[in-house]
Amino acid sequence: MHIVGVCGSLQASSSNLTLLRSAPTVAPTGVKFSIFDGIRALPLFDSDLERDGVAPLPVAQWRSVVADADALMIASPEYGHSLPGSLKNAIDWLIGSGELDGKVIGVTASVSHESRGHKGLAAVLTTLAAVSANVVGGTAIARGPNEVEDLRRFVTAIASVVSRGTVPE
Repeated sequence: MHIVGVCGSLQASSSNLTLLRSAPTVAPTGVKFSIFDGIRALPLFDSDLERDGVAPLPVAQWRSVVADADALMIASPEYGHSLPGSLKNAIDWLIGSGELDGKVIGVTASVSHESRGHKGLAAVLTTLAAVSANVVGGTAIARGPNEVEDLRRFVTAIASVVSRGTVPE
C-alpha cells in the first residue's frame, strides 16, 4: 500500500511538513509512505494550458503520482481562514481529470492547540466535496505529548480505509 503525503504549506520549516515526515515512523507494516513536493511547480489552474490535449509536465507528474497512490494524506495549515492557494490550485488540476474520484484522502493539520485550524480544514473538505473522494479525518493534530499517537491513529485509519474500502465511523 502506498500513501502519498501532500503538504499545503510551501515553507521548508512547516509543522505540517514535519508531521508528514513523521508519518512513515508510525505507519502500519506494509505501508509505503512518500511525500510529493511538487505543488510549488504547478502552474496556476488554466484549462487553456491543455487545449492541445497535453498537460504541462508538472501537472502530468502530479496527476500520475495521485493516480498511482492508494491514498493521499493532506496536512495543511489554515491561511486567512481558508486553505493555502497552492493546495487549492493543486486540487483544481485534479478535479476535471478524475484522479481524486474514489481516492482515499486523509485530511489533517498540524496545530499548536486543538482549537486551531478548523476553518482551514473545513475549506479543504469543502474543496474535496467537488469530487467523490473517500475522505478520512478532517480534524487537526495538536503538537505535544499526544501528537505521535494521534498521528499513528490517523495513518492507521487511512490504511484501514484503503484495505476495507470504507470510511470508519
